[in-house]
Amino acid sequence: MTGLRDILQAHVGGGADVGAAAPGGGAGTGTGAAPGAVALLARSDLSDRSDRSDRNDQRGRSGREGRRGRGGEGTPHGRSTPADRVDVQAVGHADLAAGTAMTRRSIFRIASAGKPLVAAAVMTLIEEGRIALDDPVGTWLPELAAPSVVRSPGGPPDDTVPAERPITVGDLLDFRAGYGLPSDFSLPVLAPLFDALGQGPPRPQLTPPPDDWMRKLSRVPMVHQPGAAWLYNTCSDIQGVLIARVSGRTLPEFLQERVFGPLGMVDTGFAVPPGKLDRFTGLYRVPEGGGLELVDAPDGQWSSLPAFPSGAGGLVSTADDLLAFGRMLLAGGTADSGHRLLSPGSVRQMITNRLPRAQREASALFPEGQGWGYGGAVDLARVHPWSVPGRYGWVGGTGTSAHIIPATGTVAVLLTQVEMNSPTVPALMRDFWCRAAEAATEA
Repeated sequence: MTGLRDILQAHVGGGADVGAAAPGGGAGTGTGAAPGAVALLARSDLSDRSDRSDRNDQRGRSGREGRRGRGGEGTPHGRSTPADRVDVQAVGHADLAAGTAMTRRSIFRIASAGKPLVAAAVMTLIEEGRIALDDPVGTWLPELAAPSVVRSPGGPPDDTVPAERPITVGDLLDFRAGYGLPSDFSLPVLAPLFDALGQGPPRPQLTPPPDDWMRKLSRVPMVHQPGAAWLYNTCSDIQGVLIARVSGRTLPEFLQERVFGPLGMVDTGFAVPPGKLDRFTGLYRVPEGGGLELVDAPDGQWSSLPAFPSGAGGLVSTADDLLAFGRMLLAGGTADSGHRLLSPGSVRQMITNRLPRAQREASALFPEGQGWGYGGAVDLARVHPWSVPGRYGWVGGTGTSAHIIPATGTVAVLLTQVEMNSPTVPALMRDFWCRAAEAATEA
Protein backbone atom coordinates (compact mmCIF):
# COMPACT_ATOMS: atom_id res chain seq x y z
CA MET A 1 0.00 0.00 0.00
CA THR A 2 1.32 3.45 -0.95
CA GLY A 3 2.42 5.47 2.06
CA LEU A 4 1.30 9.01 2.78
CA ARG A 5 4.74 10.48 2.18
CA ASP A 6 5.08 8.62 -1.12
CA ILE A 7 1.81 10.16 -2.31
CA LEU A 8 2.98 13.67 -1.49
CA GLN A 9 6.38 13.22 -3.06
CA ALA A 10 4.81 11.98 -6.29
CA HIS A 11 3.07 15.35 -6.70
CA VAL A 12 5.37 17.88 -5.06
CA GLY A 13 8.08 19.64 -7.03
CA GLY A 14 8.60 16.73 -9.40
CA GLY A 15 9.43 14.38 -6.51
CA ALA A 16 11.24 14.39 -3.21
CA ASP A 17 13.82 16.98 -4.25
CA VAL A 18 12.21 20.37 -4.78
CA GLY A 19 14.33 22.61 -6.96
CA ALA A 20 15.27 26.18 -6.09
CA ALA A 21 12.91 28.91 -7.14
CA ALA A 22 13.26 30.02 -10.73
CA PRO A 23 13.71 33.71 -11.59
CA GLY A 24 10.54 35.63 -10.78
CA GLY A 25 9.48 33.22 -8.04
CA GLY A 26 8.36 30.33 -10.24
CA ALA A 27 9.04 26.68 -9.48
CA GLY A 28 12.44 25.40 -10.43
CA THR A 29 10.90 22.30 -12.07
CA GLY A 30 8.63 24.37 -14.31
CA THR A 31 6.01 21.62 -14.22
CA GLY A 32 3.28 23.29 -12.19
CA ALA A 33 3.67 20.63 -9.49
CA ALA A 34 2.79 21.66 -5.94
CA PRO A 35 5.71 23.46 -4.24
CA GLY A 36 4.94 21.68 -0.99
CA ALA A 37 2.23 19.95 1.02
CA VAL A 38 1.23 18.82 4.50
CA ALA A 39 -1.00 15.79 4.93
CA LEU A 40 -2.48 14.44 8.17
CA LEU A 41 -4.41 11.25 8.85
CA ALA A 42 -5.58 10.63 12.41
CA ARG A 43 -7.78 7.95 13.93
CA SER A 44 -9.04 8.06 17.49
CA ASP A 45 -11.45 6.50 19.92
CA LEU A 46 -13.28 9.55 21.22
CA SER A 47 -16.23 7.90 22.94
CA ASP A 48 -15.04 8.78 26.44
CA ARG A 49 -15.16 12.48 25.63
CA SER A 50 -18.90 12.38 25.07
CA ASP A 51 -19.31 10.93 28.56
CA ARG A 52 -17.18 13.68 30.08
CA SER A 53 -19.08 16.39 28.23
CA ASP A 54 -22.40 15.06 29.53
CA ARG A 55 -21.11 15.59 33.05
CA ASN A 56 -19.81 19.05 32.18
CA ASP A 57 -23.17 20.05 30.71
CA GLN A 58 -24.68 19.74 34.21
CA ARG A 59 -22.75 22.88 35.13
CA GLY A 60 -25.01 24.87 32.83
CA ARG A 61 -24.50 26.99 29.76
CA SER A 62 -23.21 29.89 31.84
CA GLY A 63 -19.86 28.17 32.11
CA ARG A 64 -19.25 28.75 28.42
CA GLU A 65 -18.68 32.47 28.94
CA GLY A 66 -15.92 31.76 31.42
CA ARG A 67 -14.20 29.41 29.00
CA ARG A 68 -13.63 31.87 26.22
CA GLY A 69 -10.06 32.07 25.05
CA ARG A 70 -8.77 29.31 27.35
CA GLY A 71 -7.54 27.01 24.57
CA GLY A 72 -3.93 27.22 25.71
CA GLU A 73 -4.13 25.81 29.20
CA GLY A 74 -3.15 22.24 30.08
CA THR A 75 -2.58 19.83 27.21
CA PRO A 76 -2.69 21.92 24.02
CA HIS A 77 -6.24 21.45 22.79
CA GLY A 78 -6.56 19.88 19.37
CA ARG A 79 -3.05 18.43 19.37
CA SER A 80 -2.78 14.66 19.16
CA THR A 81 -3.06 12.76 22.42
CA PRO A 82 -1.38 9.41 23.20
CA ALA A 83 -4.61 7.61 22.19
CA ASP A 84 -4.40 9.00 18.64
CA ARG A 85 -2.88 7.21 15.68
CA VAL A 86 -1.59 10.14 13.67
CA ASP A 87 0.43 10.16 10.47
CA VAL A 88 1.62 13.63 9.47
CA GLN A 89 3.92 14.25 6.52
CA ALA A 90 5.33 17.56 5.26
CA VAL A 91 7.30 17.78 2.04
CA GLY A 92 8.65 20.49 -0.25
CA HIS A 93 8.77 24.24 0.25
CA ALA A 94 6.43 26.61 2.04
CA ASP A 95 7.73 29.61 0.09
CA LEU A 96 9.76 29.15 -3.08
CA ALA A 97 11.34 32.59 -3.12
CA ALA A 98 12.70 32.21 0.41
CA GLY A 99 13.39 28.49 0.09
CA THR A 100 11.51 27.88 3.35
CA ALA A 101 10.98 24.20 4.12
CA MET A 102 7.44 22.95 4.63
CA THR A 103 6.71 21.72 8.17
CA ARG A 104 3.79 20.36 10.15
CA ARG A 105 3.33 23.87 11.61
CA SER A 106 3.18 25.68 8.26
CA ILE A 107 0.18 28.00 7.92
CA PHE A 108 -2.04 27.87 4.83
CA ARG A 109 -4.88 29.87 3.30
CA ILE A 110 -7.59 27.23 3.61
CA ALA A 111 -10.27 29.01 1.52
CA SER A 112 -13.55 27.04 1.41
CA ALA A 113 -12.22 24.30 3.69
CA GLY A 114 -13.11 26.80 6.45
CA LYS A 115 -16.83 26.77 5.65
CA PRO A 116 -17.64 24.09 8.28
CA LEU A 117 -16.04 26.25 11.01
CA VAL A 118 -18.38 29.13 10.21
CA ALA A 119 -21.40 26.82 10.09
CA ALA A 120 -20.44 25.51 13.53
CA ALA A 121 -20.37 29.08 14.84
CA VAL A 122 -23.92 29.62 13.55
CA MET A 123 -24.96 26.45 15.37
CA THR A 124 -23.67 27.83 18.68
CA LEU A 125 -26.03 30.79 18.30
CA ILE A 126 -28.91 28.43 17.56
CA GLU A 127 -28.13 26.36 20.65
CA GLU A 128 -28.24 29.51 22.77
CA GLY A 129 -31.68 30.37 21.40
CA ARG A 130 -30.52 33.63 19.86
CA ILE A 131 -31.61 32.47 16.41
CA ALA A 132 -33.52 29.46 15.09
CA LEU A 133 -33.34 27.50 11.85
CA ASP A 134 -36.79 28.71 10.76
CA ASP A 135 -36.17 32.37 11.61
CA PRO A 136 -36.30 34.79 8.64
CA VAL A 137 -32.86 36.37 8.35
CA GLY A 138 -34.38 39.76 7.51
CA THR A 139 -34.64 40.44 11.24
CA TRP A 140 -30.83 40.84 11.38
CA LEU A 141 -30.12 41.31 7.70
CA PRO A 142 -32.74 43.85 6.59
CA GLU A 143 -31.00 44.10 3.23
CA LEU A 144 -32.38 40.61 2.52
CA ALA A 145 -35.88 41.12 3.96
CA ALA A 146 -37.57 41.44 0.55
CA PRO A 147 -35.28 39.93 -2.11
CA SER A 148 -36.08 39.60 -5.78
CA VAL A 149 -35.43 36.54 -7.95
CA VAL A 150 -34.63 36.38 -11.66
CA ARG A 151 -37.64 35.05 -13.55
CA SER A 152 -35.39 32.55 -15.28
CA PRO A 153 -31.82 31.68 -14.13
CA GLY A 154 -30.51 32.28 -17.65
CA GLY A 155 -32.54 35.42 -18.21
CA PRO A 156 -31.60 39.10 -17.89
CA PRO A 157 -30.86 40.27 -14.32
CA ASP A 158 -33.50 43.00 -14.50
CA ASP A 159 -36.36 40.58 -15.25
CA THR A 160 -37.29 39.63 -11.69
CA VAL A 161 -40.13 38.49 -9.46
CA PRO A 162 -40.49 38.78 -5.66
CA ALA A 163 -39.25 35.96 -3.47
CA GLU A 164 -42.10 33.61 -2.61
CA ARG A 165 -41.07 33.35 1.04
CA PRO A 166 -38.43 34.81 3.36
CA ILE A 167 -34.88 33.48 3.49
CA THR A 168 -34.35 31.56 6.74
CA VAL A 169 -31.28 30.74 8.81
CA GLY A 170 -31.66 27.13 7.70
CA ASP A 171 -31.56 28.23 4.05
CA LEU A 172 -28.21 29.89 4.65
CA LEU A 173 -26.79 26.83 6.39
CA ASP A 174 -27.77 24.35 3.69
CA PHE A 175 -26.90 26.74 0.80
CA ARG A 176 -30.48 26.94 -0.49
CA ALA A 177 -31.16 30.61 0.18
CA GLY A 178 -31.21 31.47 -3.54
CA TYR A 179 -27.86 33.29 -3.65
CA GLY A 180 -24.71 31.63 -4.91
CA LEU A 181 -22.97 29.91 -7.78
CA PRO A 182 -24.69 27.26 -9.92
CA SER A 183 -22.92 24.83 -12.22
CA ASP A 184 -23.19 27.31 -15.13
CA PHE A 185 -20.90 30.26 -14.41
CA SER A 186 -21.98 32.08 -17.57
CA LEU A 187 -25.42 33.13 -16.29
CA PRO A 188 -25.81 36.94 -16.56
CA VAL A 189 -27.06 37.23 -12.97
CA LEU A 190 -23.69 36.00 -11.67
CA ALA A 191 -21.62 38.89 -13.02
CA PRO A 192 -22.13 41.17 -9.97
CA LEU A 193 -21.35 38.31 -7.60
CA PHE A 194 -17.91 37.99 -9.16
CA ASP A 195 -17.28 41.67 -9.92
CA ALA A 196 -18.59 43.51 -6.84
CA LEU A 197 -18.84 40.86 -4.14
CA GLY A 198 -15.62 38.87 -4.48
CA GLN A 199 -17.26 35.50 -5.15
CA GLY A 200 -14.15 34.05 -6.75
CA PRO A 201 -10.67 33.14 -5.53
CA PRO A 202 -10.19 34.79 -2.11
CA ARG A 203 -8.59 38.25 -2.25
CA PRO A 204 -9.37 39.58 1.24
CA GLN A 205 -8.05 43.13 0.88
CA LEU A 206 -10.17 43.78 -2.23
CA THR A 207 -13.63 43.08 -0.73
CA PRO A 208 -15.77 45.91 0.73
CA PRO A 209 -16.72 46.02 4.44
CA PRO A 210 -19.73 43.96 5.58
CA ASP A 211 -22.38 46.70 5.54
CA ASP A 212 -21.22 47.83 2.10
CA TRP A 213 -21.10 44.24 0.91
CA MET A 214 -24.65 43.61 2.10
CA ARG A 215 -25.93 46.75 0.37
CA LYS A 216 -24.38 45.56 -2.88
CA LEU A 217 -25.82 42.08 -2.39
CA SER A 218 -29.30 43.49 -1.82
CA ARG A 219 -29.21 44.91 -5.35
CA VAL A 220 -28.38 41.52 -6.88
CA PRO A 221 -31.38 39.29 -7.69
CA MET A 222 -31.31 35.72 -6.47
CA VAL A 223 -30.76 32.88 -8.94
CA HIS A 224 -33.52 30.69 -7.47
CA GLN A 225 -36.39 30.95 -5.02
CA PRO A 226 -35.47 30.17 -1.40
CA GLY A 227 -35.27 26.41 -0.86
CA ALA A 228 -35.50 25.56 -4.57
CA ALA A 229 -31.84 24.83 -5.37
CA TRP A 230 -28.39 24.36 -3.88
CA LEU A 231 -26.00 27.18 -4.83
CA TYR A 232 -22.37 27.46 -3.85
CA ASN A 233 -20.35 29.81 -1.66
CA THR A 234 -22.29 33.05 -1.09
CA CYS A 235 -24.34 31.71 1.81
CA SER A 236 -21.17 31.23 3.90
CA ASP A 237 -20.30 34.89 3.48
CA ILE A 238 -23.83 35.84 4.51
CA GLN A 239 -23.50 33.51 7.54
CA GLY A 240 -20.43 35.49 8.61
CA VAL A 241 -22.36 38.78 8.54
CA LEU A 242 -25.28 37.15 10.37
CA ILE A 243 -23.00 35.90 13.15
CA ALA A 244 -21.57 39.39 13.65
CA ARG A 245 -24.94 41.13 13.76
CA VAL A 246 -26.61 38.60 16.05
CA SER A 247 -23.68 38.41 18.48
CA GLY A 248 -22.63 42.06 18.43
CA ARG A 249 -19.04 40.93 17.84
CA THR A 250 -16.99 40.97 14.68
CA LEU A 251 -16.72 37.60 12.96
CA PRO A 252 -13.01 37.25 13.86
CA GLU A 253 -13.78 38.04 17.52
CA PHE A 254 -16.69 35.61 17.71
CA LEU A 255 -14.83 32.75 16.08
CA GLN A 256 -11.82 33.28 18.33
CA GLU A 257 -13.90 33.40 21.50
CA ARG A 258 -16.32 30.61 20.72
CA VAL A 259 -14.51 28.18 18.40
CA PHE A 260 -10.77 28.72 17.95
CA GLY A 261 -9.91 29.57 21.55
CA PRO A 262 -11.76 26.68 23.23
CA LEU A 263 -10.33 24.22 20.69
CA GLY A 264 -6.78 25.51 20.98
CA MET A 265 -6.70 26.44 17.30
CA VAL A 266 -3.86 28.88 17.91
CA ASP A 267 -2.93 29.47 14.26
CA THR A 268 -6.42 29.90 12.77
CA GLY A 269 -7.81 33.31 11.87
CA PHE A 270 -8.28 35.87 9.13
CA ALA A 271 -4.71 37.19 9.20
CA VAL A 272 -1.22 36.00 10.07
CA PRO A 273 0.55 38.16 12.70
CA PRO A 274 4.13 39.32 12.05
CA GLY A 275 5.62 36.79 14.45
CA LYS A 276 4.18 33.88 12.44
CA LEU A 277 4.90 35.05 8.89
CA ASP A 278 7.98 32.81 8.76
CA ARG A 279 5.56 29.83 8.90
CA PHE A 280 3.11 31.22 6.32
CA THR A 281 3.14 29.63 2.89
CA GLY A 282 3.18 31.40 -0.45
CA LEU A 283 0.15 30.98 -2.71
CA TYR A 284 0.64 30.02 -6.36
CA ARG A 285 -1.31 29.28 -9.53
CA VAL A 286 -0.54 27.49 -12.77
CA PRO A 287 -0.63 30.01 -15.66
CA GLU A 288 -1.23 29.13 -19.29
CA GLY A 289 1.83 27.31 -20.49
CA GLY A 290 2.52 25.66 -17.14
CA GLY A 291 4.96 26.42 -14.37
CA LEU A 292 3.99 28.28 -11.21
CA GLU A 293 3.14 31.94 -10.70
CA LEU A 294 3.07 33.66 -7.32
CA VAL A 295 -0.41 34.90 -6.35
CA ASP A 296 0.23 36.05 -2.80
CA ALA A 297 3.44 36.19 -0.76
CA PRO A 298 3.54 35.50 2.99
CA ASP A 299 3.57 39.26 3.67
CA GLY A 300 0.70 39.89 1.24
CA GLN A 301 -3.07 40.08 1.61
CA TRP A 302 -3.32 37.93 4.74
CA SER A 303 -0.73 39.93 6.70
CA SER A 304 -3.43 42.26 8.10
CA LEU A 305 -7.10 41.86 9.00
CA PRO A 306 -9.39 42.45 6.01
CA ALA A 307 -12.31 44.86 5.97
CA PHE A 308 -14.57 41.93 5.09
CA PRO A 309 -13.72 38.73 6.99
CA SER A 310 -15.04 36.16 4.54
CA GLY A 311 -16.90 33.25 6.07
CA ALA A 312 -16.72 31.58 2.67
CA GLY A 313 -12.97 31.56 2.18
CA GLY A 314 -10.94 33.97 4.27
CA LEU A 315 -9.38 31.79 6.97
CA VAL A 316 -5.83 30.58 7.45
CA SER A 317 -5.04 27.47 9.50
CA THR A 318 -2.73 24.51 10.06
CA ALA A 319 -3.08 20.74 9.91
CA ASP A 320 -3.18 20.44 13.70
CA ASP A 321 -5.78 23.17 14.11
CA LEU A 322 -8.05 21.43 11.62
CA LEU A 323 -7.41 18.16 13.45
CA ALA A 324 -8.73 19.84 16.60
CA PHE A 325 -11.93 20.87 14.85
CA GLY A 326 -12.39 17.44 13.32
CA ARG A 327 -11.88 15.70 16.67
CA MET A 328 -14.52 17.97 18.20
CA LEU A 329 -17.06 16.94 15.56
CA LEU A 330 -16.19 13.26 15.95
CA ALA A 331 -16.70 13.55 19.70
CA GLY A 332 -20.20 14.94 19.29
CA GLY A 333 -19.23 18.57 19.83
CA THR A 334 -16.82 18.09 22.72
CA ALA A 335 -13.30 19.55 22.87
CA ASP A 336 -10.30 17.59 24.14
CA SER A 337 -10.65 19.45 27.44
CA GLY A 338 -14.12 17.97 27.96
CA HIS A 339 -15.84 21.29 27.34
CA ARG A 340 -18.72 21.07 24.91
CA LEU A 341 -18.90 23.53 22.03
CA LEU A 342 -21.93 21.93 20.39
CA SER A 343 -24.46 19.32 21.37
CA PRO A 344 -24.37 15.95 19.64
CA GLY A 345 -27.68 16.88 17.99
CA SER A 346 -26.17 20.00 16.46
CA VAL A 347 -23.22 18.02 15.12
CA ARG A 348 -25.61 15.47 13.61
CA GLN A 349 -27.46 18.29 11.87
CA MET A 350 -24.21 19.61 10.43
CA ILE A 351 -22.98 16.30 9.04
CA THR A 352 -26.32 14.99 7.71
CA ASN A 353 -27.33 15.46 4.08
CA ARG A 354 -30.07 18.07 3.59
CA LEU A 355 -30.54 17.83 -0.19
CA PRO A 356 -33.12 15.77 -2.10
CA ARG A 357 -31.86 13.75 -5.05
CA ALA A 358 -32.95 16.26 -7.71
CA GLN A 359 -31.02 19.09 -6.05
CA ARG A 360 -27.94 16.89 -5.63
CA GLU A 361 -27.98 15.98 -9.30
CA ALA A 362 -28.42 19.61 -10.38
CA SER A 363 -25.38 20.67 -8.31
CA ALA A 364 -23.13 17.78 -9.31
CA LEU A 365 -20.30 20.08 -10.48
CA PHE A 366 -19.43 20.89 -6.86
CA PRO A 367 -20.30 17.97 -4.49
CA GLU A 368 -20.03 15.48 -7.41
CA GLY A 369 -23.43 13.96 -6.75
CA GLN A 370 -22.94 13.55 -3.02
CA GLY A 371 -24.96 15.26 -0.30
CA TRP A 372 -24.54 18.52 1.59
CA GLY A 373 -24.99 19.22 5.27
CA TYR A 374 -24.19 22.52 6.98
CA GLY A 375 -20.93 23.92 5.62
CA GLY A 376 -19.70 20.73 3.99
CA ALA A 377 -20.39 17.79 1.71
CA VAL A 378 -21.61 14.41 2.97
CA ASP A 379 -20.73 11.17 1.17
CA LEU A 380 -23.87 9.11 0.64
CA ALA A 381 -22.55 6.19 -1.39
CA ARG A 382 -19.30 4.72 -2.67
CA VAL A 383 -19.49 6.49 -6.02
CA HIS A 384 -15.72 7.09 -6.13
CA PRO A 385 -12.76 5.09 -4.81
CA TRP A 386 -12.33 7.66 -2.05
CA SER A 387 -16.00 7.83 -1.04
CA VAL A 388 -16.88 6.64 2.46
CA PRO A 389 -20.57 6.92 3.41
CA GLY A 390 -20.90 9.51 6.17
CA ARG A 391 -17.64 11.30 5.36
CA TYR A 392 -18.13 15.04 5.97
CA GLY A 393 -15.99 18.03 5.04
CA TRP A 394 -15.01 20.22 2.17
CA VAL A 395 -12.24 21.50 -0.08
CA GLY A 396 -10.66 24.91 -0.55
CA GLY A 397 -9.85 26.45 -3.91
CA THR A 398 -6.34 27.16 -2.64
CA GLY A 399 -5.63 23.41 -2.73
CA THR A 400 -6.85 22.34 0.72
CA SER A 401 -9.27 19.79 2.14
CA ALA A 402 -10.43 18.67 5.57
CA HIS A 403 -12.80 15.76 6.28
CA ILE A 404 -13.98 13.49 9.07
CA ILE A 405 -15.14 9.88 8.73
CA PRO A 406 -17.41 9.36 11.76
CA ALA A 407 -17.72 5.57 11.34
CA THR A 408 -14.01 5.10 12.02
CA GLY A 409 -13.05 8.22 13.99
CA THR A 410 -10.82 9.43 11.15
CA VAL A 411 -9.68 12.99 10.44
CA ALA A 412 -8.08 13.63 7.04
CA VAL A 413 -6.42 16.97 6.25
CA LEU A 414 -4.49 17.91 3.12
CA LEU A 415 -2.93 21.37 2.76
CA THR A 416 -1.27 22.57 -0.44
CA GLN A 417 -0.76 26.03 -1.91
CA VAL A 418 -1.67 25.98 -5.61
CA GLU A 419 -5.02 27.48 -6.61
CA MET A 420 -7.43 25.08 -8.25
CA ASN A 421 -8.53 26.23 -11.68
CA SER A 422 -11.89 24.40 -11.63
CA PRO A 423 -14.22 22.66 -9.14
CA THR A 424 -12.64 19.36 -10.23
CA VAL A 425 -10.07 18.55 -7.55
CA PRO A 426 -6.43 17.85 -8.49
CA ALA A 427 -4.81 14.42 -8.66
CA LEU A 428 -2.89 14.86 -5.40
CA MET A 429 -6.13 15.47 -3.51
CA ARG A 430 -7.82 12.44 -5.02
CA ASP A 431 -4.82 10.21 -4.27
CA PHE A 432 -4.81 11.46 -0.68
CA TRP A 433 -8.53 10.83 -0.32
CA CYS A 434 -8.06 7.28 -1.59
CA ARG A 435 -5.34 6.74 1.01
CA ALA A 436 -7.66 8.17 3.71
CA ALA A 437 -10.43 5.79 2.66
CA GLU A 438 -8.03 2.86 2.87
CA ALA A 439 -6.71 4.02 6.24
CA ALA A 440 -10.26 4.28 7.56
CA THR A 441 -10.69 0.54 7.09
CA GLU A 442 -7.34 -0.55 8.50
CA ALA A 443 -7.29 -2.25 11.91
